Amino acid sequence: MRTTLFILAICFSVSSFADAHRSESDADRDATSKPLQVLEFMGVQPGWTVLDVFGGGGYYAEVLSHEVGESGKVYLHNNQAYMGFAEGLNERLADNRLSNVELLVREIDDLGLDENSIDMVILVMTYHDAYLVQEGWTLTPDALFEALQRVIKPDGILAIIDHHAAPGTGTQHAGDLHRIDAKFAKSDIEKRGFTLDATSNLLENTEDALTTSVFDPEIRRKTSRFVYRFVRN
Repeated sequence: MRTTLFILAICFSVSSFADAHRSESDADRDATSKPLQVLEFMGVQPGWTVLDVFGGGGYYAEVLSHEVGESGKVYLHNNQAYMGFAEGLNERLADNRLSNVELLVREIDDLGLDENSIDMVILVMTYHDAYLVQEGWTLTPDALFEALQRVIKPDGILAIIDHHAAPGTGTQHAGDLHRIDAKFAKSDIEKRGFTLDATSNLLENTEDALTTSVFDPEIRRKTSRFVYRFVRN
């Protein structure tokens, strides 16, 4: 296993990313989400087919759209439950502005995608939801990873970004704080047919105490997050 601490400083003036139609809230989020640096770290290439699982309102799907280019494809996935959190999605996709992005509203066990067809799957602050237990939410880790194993190409990439929980807490705070223990995540995902290839501290924040909900206004959009690049075995 090759694990690399990778910190990138890429200028946000990249011409392909400049888009007058991006919202002000997207631009504000860029400062703490650093999407171009994250995707550079993940190794996204023009022409790739990428599946953005539980992509919500499509913030990352839009950045991916620029990175994979006209020859690439982005599936912006939500299940029915996640569509309730897809703020701004209709505006983002209006008038076929992102012509290489396709909205995919399906449950995780019925994605309708061909086997071994996806170069990269990305889960941005949603991996912990596989361990969320609440009424009306039926996703399980087994169902999630069975689906990902089916659609990702051999040696394809699984990109995971999620909120740090306190070390040693495992999945304990997936529901109340929407956080998950990074060490647990590594072990869990490697048991499910993926190998950790590289890590980055790009989104870590030492000011985050890891003990409050990620939706707390004091820490929202500023949580400490782990960034993992896995390769499908």
